[in-house]
Amino acid sequence: MPAPLILGSTSAYRRDLLMRLRLPFDCRRPDVDETPRAGETPGQLAHRLARAKAEAVAALAPESWVIGSDQVAELEGRPLGKPGDRERAVSQLGAMSGRRVRFHTVVALARYGHPTHVAEDRTDVVFRRLTADEIARYVDAERPFDCAGSFKCEGLGITLFEAIESRDPTALIGLPLIGTAALLRDAGYPLP
Repeated sequence: MPAPLILGSTSAYRRDLLMRLRLPFDCRRPDVDETPRAGETPGQLAHRLARAKAEAVAALAPESWVIGSDQVAELEGRPLGKPGDRERAVSQLGAMSGRRVRFHTVVALARYGHPTHVAEDRTDVVFRRLTADEIARYVDAERPFDCAGSFKCEGLGITLFEAIESRDPTALIGLPLIGTAALLRDAGYPLP
């Protein structure tokens, strides 16, 4: 029997994705400062935060394997955080209109006293040219204030794009299940 599994996150999106793997798990909030460091690239930020989240919870539950994940949107080399409110969501979507945005989604699997294992997915999203009215209608309809990039691709947000280029369609929602499943199989979890 593999060790207990914990998702080091309170994200409903990540919880719902992990449930697809049909493994029992608990959720715990990681206590991690998510402030970007000076000179840190969006990819480095996603890696650092995914590891930090997994390791912070693993230190509190040493008998468990812990999944930590983070996603950082990158526009012209700059990280885009979660908007938090309507004004910032509208601003983010306006800045991304007609452009290609890269999403770095990293998952880490940690257990106290063991090496931390990491997998990453990079997803490129090509936004179509959006009018101010389209952006406002979308933001008011889905209120994506807790989503990196200010959209929910699993919902109405899909209408904002020309293309999504990815190896793992679940990564854009917040947890790359292909990489997560590989890490869990390596740790001894019974997955197909």
